[in-house]
Amino acid sequence: MAKVIIDNVEYEIPDGTLMAPVCEKAGIPFSCNSGVCGTCQIEVQEGADNLGELNQEEEDLGMDRNNRLGCQCIVKSGTVKVTY
Repeated sequence: MAKVIIDNVEYEIPDGTLMAPVCEKAGIPFSCNSGVCGTCQIEVQEGADNLGELNQEEEDLGMDRNNRLGCQCIVKSGTVKVTY
């Protein structure tokens, strides 16, 4: 199980899954849920290497390894700490 920490609250999710459900639980705003609007942008404070590669939607919005979209971001394994 991977661990996602959002504003000091810990959530566990299966390795290799989208972090969108825990982002929504934490109150991160979502609008389109398809990576187009950028509403769910998060800042990765720790564990960027534990995330999957940026996808096309994130690249189109100018994201980088420390600024990702909560609706598109996959946690490979380990611990990731984010804020929004």
